[in-house]
Amino acid sequence: MSFTVKAEKREAFGKNASRRLRKQGLIPAVLYGEGTVTVPLVLAKKDVVLILKSDTGENTIFKVAFDSKAQDVMFKSVQIDSSTDELIHADLVLISMDKAIRVNVPVLLQGDPIGVKTEGGFVDFMTREVEIECLPKDIPENIKIDIGTLHLHQSVKVSEIAAPAGVRLITDPTSVVVLIGVPHKEEEVVKPVEEGVVAAEPTEPEVIKKERAEKPEEEEKPEKKEKKEKKE
Repeated sequence: MSFTVKAEKREAFGKNASRRLRKQGLIPAVLYGEGTVTVPLVLAKKDVVLILKSDTGENTIFKVAFDSKAQDVMFKSVQIDSSTDELIHADLVLISMDKAIRVNVPVLLQGDPIGVKTEGGFVDFMTREVEIECLPKDIPENIKIDIGTLHLHQSVKVSEIAAPAGVRLITDPTSVVVLIGVPHKEEEVVKPVEEGVVAAEPTEPEVIKKERAEKPEEEEKPEKKEKKEKKE
């Protein structure tokens, strides 16, 4: 499905101007061209939301029309209000259909692993999207991985993914995408001492006892000895 979004060049700037646009169902946007060329635009919010909800989402290639011409673009980024989840801004980037670009696409896991079905493991989905490079027309909706044959402790790395035709994987080849892990055993709970049971007092080590037994008694101090003799 192809999309064409009608746009107008933005003349007013600042928070107040952007707030007024949003009240009208519009959002501010910026189109990034080659080099440092940027064009401030105004887009209809409903058009942008429709594209974002399509199967290809942020990787959708569409046309933006203004100044009596339509150009191929993609989303560079979108800004969402964290308190309302409302779309408030969009950045677009001009693309050439004959030049390779880099984008992130989601990973889709397929199959029911043996390590989960019969060995008590679980699926640890570690890398949920990968970066790829390809021509705009070759951007896939997702990268599919069959994990049905995986046993406990087995994994799939980026280097083991079969990329679609015309697509090159950019993500680190050693990155683990999915692992069949083993559930952690519950830690043993230390039982408290039962009521009425008194812990035995620590006994004195035999070595110390022996040393005390062998140690001669201290001789009386000279002063005490003299006092005794005078008494006598």
